[in-house]
Amino acid sequence: QVHLVESGGGLVQAGGSLRLSCAASGRTFSRYGMGWFRQAPGKEREFVAGINSGGSTYYADSVKGRFTISRDNAKNTVYLQMNSLKPEDTAVYYCAGGRGTIANRFEENYNYWGQGTQVTVSS
Repeated sequence: QVHLVESGGGLVQAGGSLRLSCAASGRTFSRYGMGWFRQAPGKEREFVAGINSGGSTYYADSVKGRFTISRDNAKNTVYLQMNSLKPEDTAVYYCAGGRGTIANRFEENYNYWGQGTQVTVSS
């Protein structure tokens, strides 16, 4: 059974930073792509960032240059460093485990999801 547990969300002022963590268990973490998605109130869930098993990264245009995804295979953890946060970044952020090595923007590419962590950016 694969489990993904996010942490690190909270309330921050615009321009501030947060780092989200996602601890994975239940399979060989290093073999799989990992992603971050988010869902704002009244909106559909959207892709934020992804990292392949080999370390290649992908970002939504809205977060490029501000967010950084990384992984520590020794700790079975994927991170999302969020800088220069904006009120429009407010959402529940979900960690997602890929079906294979690739981590792209398509939800069908992922078969495991965390419970989500709330990020609120005040203006």
